[in-house]
Amino acid sequence: MPTTKTPRLTVLGAGPGDPELLTLKGARVLGEADVILYDALANNDLLQHARPDAVTVFVGKRRGLRSYSQDEINALIVEHAQQYGHVVRLKGGDPFVFGRGREEMLYAEQHGLATDYVPGISSAVAAAGSVGIPVTHRGASEGFRVITATTATGELSSSVAEAARSRSTTVILMGLGELDRIVALYTQHGQANTPAAIVQNGTLPTARFVAGSVAQLPALAKQAGIGAPAIILVGEVTRLATAENLAETLPTDVFALLPAYAEVA
Repeated sequence: MPTTKTPRLTVLGAGPGDPELLTLKGARVLGEADVILYDALANNDLLQHARPDAVTVFVGKRRGLRSYSQDEINALIVEHAQQYGHVVRLKGGDPFVFGRGREEMLYAEQHGLATDYVPGISSAVAAAGSVGIPVTHRGASEGFRVITATTATGELSSSVAEAARSRSTTVILMGLGELDRIVALYTQHGQANTPAAIVQNGTLPTARFVAGSVAQLPALAKQAGIGAPAIILVGEVTRLATAENLAETLPTDVFALLPAYAEVA
């Protein structure tokens, strides 16, 4: 039976992993939801903000569990909004950073739903920062770019090649499975020795990371057992990672660089 409530959708960013990094508005919205459709990258602890009677549906991709296609998720949004009222689509990081959040809103709007968007902290910045890596730092990087490793068809994104020619910080999301191809492309553009890092589960107690040169990343990741979800960072700022975690993965002269950065900070 259709609800008497106004069918609506709120696309909500869950943040980078640490449940305490959810925004205050995000917590309020979760408490107002009639239905919560949540992804694998959204920390399950966030569901504690939901009402006891709220319907919660896992729609993410996780090994051993059924995966929903985007078309199925779009349909679920509309169906549940029409049946229950307020649907909150809880997505990891920020839903407008390679999260297809606006795509879901447009589909909902085409089917008569009111929509809203609540930003989340993106792992592109927070995961790096959680291990001491700023995406910008005076004297090391004056800008940064965030790219995805592959296109919608699964091909290596042309943005990777553009980034390989850049000297600003590059953050690559969803790229661990393409690490060898990414490293080969950077090497082709003469950046094999550029400082780089991989951060897994950034902001969580289970966070792990490796840092070294671009060319060293595959071996370092394999040795450390790094897996998804993880971000790849390329640029001088990776030398600023938390010192206690760098001793075995970066050249010993890395610490001599830090005073030079401090002089211009």
